[in-house]
Amino acid sequence: MNLNKYLPLTETTYYILVALLESGHGYYIMQKVEELSGGRVRIAAGTMYGAIENLLEQKLIQPMPSSDKRRKVYQITELGKEVLHLEAERLRHLIEVAENHNL
Repeated sequence: MNLNKYLPLTETTYYILVALLESGHGYYIMQKVEELSGGRVRIAAGTMYGAIENLLEQKLIQPMPSSDKRRKVYQITELGKEVLHLEAERLRHLIEVAENHNL
């Protein structure tokens, strides 16, 4: 399978996948993304649920059983972890190029 079709990830998608290395519901994801990004990325509720639907379709995340019927809980899939790893490698390469050119 060609995983490069998923790349590059948007900054928001990248943070959502990182946040879901620990399972959580939408509000948790929104808070975690803001925390991980140092406040630079804030996700509105409508954007959050659109992103979740997209990531579910791509099989990068999956729903998890939850005792709270009001909140849907999600977790990154193995495919999502592979894509996240590839994106991290891609970003590392970009940084290496910039550092090699004294940027």
